Amino acid sequence: MAVNRVPVLKRCRALGLEPAYLGYDKKSNRAVRAGKKMSEYGLQLREKQKAKFIYGVLEKPFRNYYEKADRMMKGLAGENLMVILESRLDNVVFRMGLARTRREARQVVDHKHFLVNGKPVNIPSYLVKAGDVIEVREKSKSLQRYKDILEVTAGRLTPEWMDVDQEAMKGSIKQLPAREMIDVPVNEMLIVELYSK
Repeated sequence: MAVNRVPVLKRCRALGLEPAYLGYDKKSNRAVRAGKKMSEYGLQLREKQKAKFIYGVLEKPFRNYYEKADRMMKGLAGENLMVILESRLDNVVFRMGLARTRREARQVVDHKHFLVNGKPVNIPSYLVKAGDVIEVREKSKSLQRYKDILEVTAGRLTPEWMDVDQEAMKGSIKQLPAREMIDVPVNEMLIVELYSK
């Protein structure tokens, strides 16, 4: 399995991205680079790299998500792509406040700590649907790790498209998010332009 080992803060600076979007505190003293003047292709590529980096998706799966979004009957391809990325199980766990970062969310899902509708799921790319119930499995609830995570993520705002009970370590998806509900600083139209060349 391929793993991206690029230091997070270094990559954030290169993409002009605040580390807070990834769940990291800004520990870097250096300001986010303004960047030089870029070509149109450079801007499009940077937006794609930004989306891939934020959600922790490699090139081939990202391309597959784009093709799936493009084939969907309703909505625009770019908005559909953002909804698909946002509804990945690892991202949902992060948004619920049951992981400090998306990378940690990916790891705890991979280690079978989560149930979806009562069944264990260890696939971080699993796409949740409206009405799905996601919870930490009973055996894992007593782990010190989750007490630490809840302490850190207690003040984090949960999106309006999900209901979360942090005490019970459980949440449900009210509806799939619309693009306005997704607070990720990515211009998805540039990604669509890049892939439609």
